[in-house]
Amino acid sequence: MANPLRKFCGKPIIIGNRWKNLKEQKGENFTKKIELDEVAFSDLYMIHIGAYDPLKGFMVESDYKSCLDNMRLSNGEVWSLPIVLPASREEVQNLLIGDKVQLSFNQFIYGEIEVADIYKTDQVEEVKKVFLTDDLNHPGVRMVFDRKSYYVGGKIFMKQNVRTPFHEYPHTPKEIRKFFEKKGWKTIVGFQTRNPIHRAHEYLQKCALETVDGLFIHPLVGKTKADDIPPEVRMKSYEILIDQYYPKDRVLLGVFPASMRYAGPREALFHAIVRRNYGCTHFVVGRDHAGVGNFYGTYDAQRIFQKFTLEELGITPLYFEHSFYCKECQQVASLKTCPHNSDSHIIFSGTKVRELLRKGIIPPKEFTRKEVAEVLIAGMKKYKSNER
Repeated sequence: MANPLRKFCGKPIIIGNRWKNLKEQKGENFTKKIELDEVAFSDLYMIHIGAYDPLKGFMVESDYKSCLDNMRLSNGEVWSLPIVLPASREEVQNLLIGDKVQLSFNQFIYGEIEVADIYKTDQVEEVKKVFLTDDLNHPGVRMVFDRKSYYVGGKIFMKQNVRTPFHEYPHTPKEIRKFFEKKGWKTIVGFQTRNPIHRAHEYLQKCALETVDGLFIHPLVGKTKADDIPPEVRMKSYEILIDQYYPKDRVLLGVFPASMRYAGPREALFHAIVRRNYGCTHFVVGRDHAGVGNFYGTYDAQRIFQKFTLEELGITPLYFEHSFYCKECQQVASLKTCPHNSDSHIIFSGTKVRELLRKGIIPPKEFTRKEVAEVLIAGMKKYKSNER
């Protein structure tokens, strides 16, 4: 059986007898409810905690259309990914504007939406504008086509507390901002990842840390594609790396309980905006940020930021070129810092590293810290045995 932590496995916090099945809850009108998919469930929570500010609910059609066409909300604020509530024809056929509709996930009610809009979506148009492709081999495209085809927009209200994956780590903007304030950090760089931190990532993070007060490592722990390394394995690798190779008083490890879209440039912009909400002043944008396969160019995710001013973004992107290990320099470098030709370069390949780890082989030290590799190999073995 698949490990549920691989997905956004929010569960209600049980207080007395407040956690009940829908049929057991008295006094509620169950004729109007929408069952959330995993992505919508994580989005519901992220809206609730303020991570998706200025959104206070799922997008109405005017915001949705403006997001697709202009990467802005209808009021002009920068926003690059549609945050929508899919519903079936049966779920919307009796809805009226102004209705308060229950939102459930796995048959438990977590909140409600005050209906402000109901609209039919053109999924082909959406995927072409968001992902720049309608190829079903793209996991984000597949996700959209697998969703229900009506969208319901409106303000959301949470009615049930949610215990997120890795809830012991700080994960709300309020918590994170309070930590930054307590530390006295005025400038903070955010680093988004869904992968283990290898030597190239470490190089980027430490270069960025040289210019700011603090580093916020913010791995995504929500829904990812099946061949990504599970978050419970990754989190242990982050901990050991920070413990042994980073200045602990200048680094914070949190969690980002959102779903991954693999939308490349648009998602890079989205990740930056969301980290602004967490209190970051800077954000690392590396090569092929949030990309998948060969769907996006190496630096497309950096170029998209040029469409907006720093004042509009509210956060400063830090661009890094493709890094590698140079045998002549004997360190990680980029074309900006290394004078040697490609014969001296060892290129980092996330795919190659994952293949070695799955075989139980520790990658070369130029790729990965030995301690990190050992944690990842042990974790992946345990994860695979639990799936059987």
